[in-house]
Formats: sequence, structure tokens, C-alpha cells
Amino acid sequence: MIGVDVGGTKILAGVVGAEGVVERHRELPTPLESQAALVDGLEAAVRAVLDEDIAAVGFGIPSRVDQRTGRVEGRAVNVPLGGIELPKLMSERLGLPVAIENDANAATLAEFVAGAGRDVRSLIVLTLGTGCGGGAVLDGALFRGWAEFGHMVIVEGGEPCFGTCTGRGHLEAYVSGSAATRDAQRAFGPAADAHRLVRLAQEGDQEAVAILDRIGRHLGTGIGSLVNLFDPELVVIGGGFAAAGDFILGPAAEVARVEALDPAADRIRIVRAELGTMAGLIGAGLIAFEAAA
Repeated sequence: MIGVDVGGTKILAGVVGAEGVVERHRELPTPLESQAALVDGLEAAVRAVLDEDIAAVGFGIPSRVDQRTGRVEGRAVNVPLGGIELPKLMSERLGLPVAIENDANAATLAEFVAGAGRDVRSLIVLTLGTGCGGGAVLDGALFRGWAEFGHMVIVEGGEPCFGTCTGRGHLEAYVSGSAATRDAQRAFGPAADAHRLVRLAQEGDQEAVAILDRIGRHLGTGIGSLVNLFDPELVVIGGGFAAAGDFILGPAAEVARVEALDPAADRIRIVRAELGTMAGLIGAGLIAFEAAA
């Protein structure tokens, strides 16, 4: 299968086997000038790795997906895509079966099959990047709903959310890379960002350590609620801001154990994702197996 991870700056396409192994891949810039240009770019990305052995194609996109119709709902985050039946359109262009999934859901499936969750039956994945995405595998099956875990409210009337979201106090507004950059700029000036915040903490700056501790505690609040809803065996933290590591995961685990109900509180395991930037591509490829069935 071919998996395609659609991002705001790059499109990553690769050939994926049934066990989630990537045989080869290519990276192309994401055309952002129009939806038509983006669709052309998606086709070009597929054709860059296409050969006669490919049975189907899967796309992981930063948007909500109506799985009943294959329609991309609303506007995707960071890319000009929305209001179209992408599987039908791309299938007509490529002459192959096509499936689509939300990018965070795709990354969740990848971690379940080939990453940190390959030895469990149920897990939650939170991806901490520009925003906060999420997904769930429950009793061996990917949850195909919206799973917008980053937009659950953890502080009533709290920090405003980012992008087109009009809410306040959402998990994303406290634990994402964007939130970390905002907090870093408040503490260290307009040139600071999430990367510098983590670097300062690693160098022993106590204010940076305190900021990351606070972010981790907010993360733990969200994890506690998700554990109470889904009772997962494992919680996996991925995305670029997961590089903060134990600076946020330690406080997150502490708070999650307080917020989660017994007996789940005693068995929560919170770990970092294993697949890195390949998770979305692998997950999209695994979704393609459905289209080929």
C-alpha cells in the first residue's frame, strides 16, 4: 500500500507493508495556494512512489472525516482542503482504491500496530505538535469518530484556543507546541519558542523547568479524563513537543494518577511514541488495507 501523510509544510508518501514497515518514501512540499494545487500535489506525491505492486492508497489529513461518505468536513487545519469527497476524487485520478483518515487517528493506528502499543489491545495517543491531536484504539479496533481530544475543556474560561477554534480552556491551549511557545515568550521574550524552552530546561533554568512542569500537569489532567472514559492499557505521547520528555511526562503521570478512578489509577502507563515523523505515513498506509479489502 501507499500511505500519504498530509502536513502544512510537507507531504510524506511511502510504500507500507502489512506490518507497518516502510519500504521507501519521498517528501514533497505541500502546495498551499489552492485546493486544486493541493490535490495535484497529493497525486504527484503518490506517483513518486507508485509501481505496479501497489494495491491501494491511504491519506492521513489534518481534518475531520465523515467515514460514511468519505467527505472532508469543514476546512482542514493548515491546508486548503475541505468539502470534497477525497477518496472518490483521488481514486478516479490514480485508478486505485483510496481511503482517508484523520492524521491523528492514522498515527494512533500506526503506534498500535508497529510502535509503542504493539503489545496492547487498547491505547490512547496524544500528539503534541502545533496543536494537540489524538486517537484511540479500543479492544483492538481504531475508534473512527472525531476523537478531538485536544479540544476537551480542562479550564473553564481559560486560555483561548488556536487557529479557527473559538473555544477557551481546551487541552490544546495548554499542552501543544504553540502553547509552549506562548508561555516561553511570556517568560523569556518574543524570540523564545518551545524549542528554546526545552533547551533552557535541559540546561537547568528553573523557570523553564517550572513552565514545563505546569504544562505536564495540564497534560495529566487531560489524560486522567481520557483514562476515566476509555480505560486504556497505555497512553502514548507523540508529536514534536514530546521532545520535552520527562519534564512534562513525569508531572503528567503524577496528576493523571490523582484524576483517574481506581483501579485504573494504579495501572496507567504513559510512554513516548516510537515512530516519530513516520507515524502518519505508516498509519495512512495501514488504512489503505481497508480500501483494498
